[in-house]
Amino acid sequence: MPDRLITQSLLDAVECYFDLMFDNDVSHFDQVFAGSAQLHGLRDGSLRLLPAADYKAMLASTPSPKCKSAPREQEVLLIDFAAPTQALVKVVVRIDTLWYCDYLSYHRIGDAWLVTAKSFHVARRLEAADQ
Repeated sequence: MPDRLITQSLLDAVECYFDLMFDNDVSHFDQVFAGSAQLHGLRDGSLRLLPAADYKAMLASTPSPKCKSAPREQEVLLIDFAAPTQALVKVVVRIDTLWYCDYLSYHRIGDAWLVTAKSFHVARRLEAADQ
C-alpha cells in the first residue's frame, strides 16, 4: 500500500481534476490529463470517445459551471492503488445540471499524477426545479 505522501499527492491531483471540471480553465489541463488520455462514456445512449486534445477544446469552448453560478458538488467514492505509480479513482461530480460518475485511471509520471483514461457515465440529469 502506498504511503501517506503518495496518497495525499493523488488526492491533490483529484482536487485539480475537480477544479478543472468546475472552472474549465484549460491552462491547467496538461497538469490533470496526460496528452495521450482517452475518454469513453455513454451520453444520451451513445458511446462517446474523446481524445484528450478534443476534450480540452470542448472545455475551452463551453461555459463553465463556475461562470453559470452552478453549485460545486463532488465526492471521491473509491481509491484503488495497483502500485505506487498507478491508481483508479471513482468520483461523482456535478457539472451544471448533470451528475457524472467517473472512473479515472491515474499514472504517476515523474512527480505528477495524470489521468491517462477516463470512463464517464451521466448518472443523473437535474431538472430546473431540482437545481
